[in-house]
Amino acid sequence: MQDMPQVRGRLTPNRILSELTWLRVGGPADWLLQPADIDDLRDFLRQLPPDVAVFPMGVGSNLIVRDGGLRAVVIRLGRGFNGIDIDGAQVHAGAAALDGHVAKKAADAGLDLTFLRTIPGTIGGAVRMNAGCYGSYTADVVQEVQAVTRAGEIVTLSAHDMHFAYRQSQLPEGWIVTRATLKAPVEAPDVLHARMAEQIAKRDATQPTKERSAGSTFRNPAGFSSTGQADDVHDLKAWKVIEDAGLRGTRQGGAQMSEKHPNFLINTGGATAADLEGLGEVVRKKVYAQSGITLDWEIMRIGEN
Repeated sequence: MQDMPQVRGRLTPNRILSELTWLRVGGPADWLLQPADIDDLRDFLRQLPPDVAVFPMGVGSNLIVRDGGLRAVVIRLGRGFNGIDIDGAQVHAGAAALDGHVAKKAADAGLDLTFLRTIPGTIGGAVRMNAGCYGSYTADVVQEVQAVTRAGEIVTLSAHDMHFAYRQSQLPEGWIVTRATLKAPVEAPDVLHARMAEQIAKRDATQPTKERSAGSTFRNPAGFSSTGQADDVHDLKAWKVIEDAGLRGTRQGGAQMSEKHPNFLINTGGATAADLEGLGEVVRKKVYAQSGITLDWEIMRIGEN
């Protein structure tokens, strides 16, 4: 195995990734890096041979790692990257900070980032995929993003630089988001905490939150603006076209489209990545045959079969 640069954090070879994803599937990564801090990350990337691929990974909440694993260095940010600081109406959040924690700390300060409360994952992931719910999107509140390039340089990006679109942004290959500055509307803390409690109750009533899932499987097949706002004329819902195709509860191996919410792909126990991705592709084909609509994956799939 290729020699790797020295780090102050933790660098683990042949790390099985199934333990690090919400769906609990996936083969090994060649290496898993957990850098001690941003300087450790920069030094590692500077010294890493340019032909070695890197893949930034949060808490694996929106990810299928295929059974053959990943020929890359997976970079997972941790304690050195999870700080949350409030400065007036600005929230500075490390990429490893959990979305729900950011929402709650902002609410304590009377800042409305409540839409983040029910989004699984980290701020880094929310920025990368322009996560959103209840009509609000990360793009609506981002002021500035800090990232480390594949060459180990720190760059600062504006919201415009991120080219946000529905459930996506544009960032060069191998760049790692390390921090985001968010600007939030002001509202009374008790109002914000009450709103988040309502959102949690609504989510638990309508989504399989007790199951092994990765959130919404497919993007809504709608027209959207660059900031992620829905075009009401074409506002279709993925769950509805899956339901109309008779696919609620359909199974393949240990994988199932949830009975509770048909746009949630769940591991019922013992599913492989091939089961999960295979069932998703069956759903895409049957929905297209039924309605002529092509569903696009919202869950990221990486690695080798």
